[in-house]
Amino acid sequence: MPRYRAVVAYDGSGFAGFQVQSKRGVERERTVQGELIKAVNQMGKNPQPAIKVVGASRTDTGVHAFGQVIHFDLPFDIPAEGVRKGLNTILPRDILIKEVLLVPDDFHARFSSHSKRYFYRVSTQDYVDPFKRVYTGHFHWQLDAKRIEEALPDLIGEHDFASFAASGNETATTVRTITRADVIVKADEQELVFIFEGNAFLYNQIRIMVGVLLEIGTGRRPVHDIVRLIEVKDREQARYTAPAAGLYLDEIAYN
Repeated sequence: MPRYRAVVAYDGSGFAGFQVQSKRGVERERTVQGELIKAVNQMGKNPQPAIKVVGASRTDTGVHAFGQVIHFDLPFDIPAEGVRKGLNTILPRDILIKEVLLVPDDFHARFSSHSKRYFYRVSTQDYVDPFKRVYTGHFHWQLDAKRIEEALPDLIGEHDFASFAASGNETATTVRTITRADVIVKADEQELVFIFEGNAFLYNQIRIMVGVLLEIGTGRRPVHDIVRLIEVKDREQARYTAPAAGLYLDEIAYN
């Protein structure tokens, strides 16, 4: 059966995360993967067994994506552009298929990737903007962006990020490599935008890193406290986790 790779964008505010959460085969809450499975199987004329949809990353409740990647096998050959257009007529309006490609049978959306890029939007307004409330994390305390910029290089490289992994992390190791850590100050929009790129990320790692950086920006932490946190490997010392609403899966790269 032909295998397809698709790039998916979605507004995560209406979903209980990407991954299907089911009990006895019945989906308990609305998920991105659940909607994709329904659409792909409808396009495939509802075969038995049902077509599986495999995602590259398991985004949490409220997290958004511009570049989630999935793969699936269809029981018959359809041009990739026809698959893209067909799925977009079936899917709800908060999910969009941006691109579809035919790929080799050994392609795997999760295991074939070599890096991921996320960004995190922080609103620094002194109130919660109703038009940003599900698309940014809100942090109204005064921030010194220069302190944050000075701290960011401490994240670069291969480190044990145990202090930045939430309790639900199930990976065998907490060692990860970060190749990019930047912040963009959008003064006119009263926003900070953090950008992180690496080989992979732990459960809630980016939201915890953002929380630490924001505390550095307020002066509640020393500028280079990230170095200490990496050494102590203690999640409780990282404290604050930034809200899910500001996080976006931007791009997943493949060889």
